[in-house]
Amino acid sequence: MEFAKSMSGHDKNQIYLIKEKDEKYVYLVNGTTKPLAAPKKKSVKHIQVIKKLPIEITEILSEGITDITVKRAVKQYCRLIRCAEES
Repeated sequence: MEFAKSMSGHDKNQIYLIKEKDEKYVYLVNGTTKPLAAPKKKSVKHIQVIKKLPIEITEILSEGITDITVKRAVKQYCRLIRCAEES
């Protein structure tokens, strides 16, 4: 599992889960505006891949990949990052 941060476009700085990827594009989901059934197609050069995920996030995603678990994982990741930036 990898997360990605959007680096350009109207969704700049949004965090997504990478559902699929090929040479040029990634397909991103966040569980709310971009569900698993309709992922966002975005160019690889417009995202920053987040490779190291905290253990809390991997535990949430180990329950199974559904819109609800993706939404919870993205929300938890954002909380953890804000806490890390503030300290």
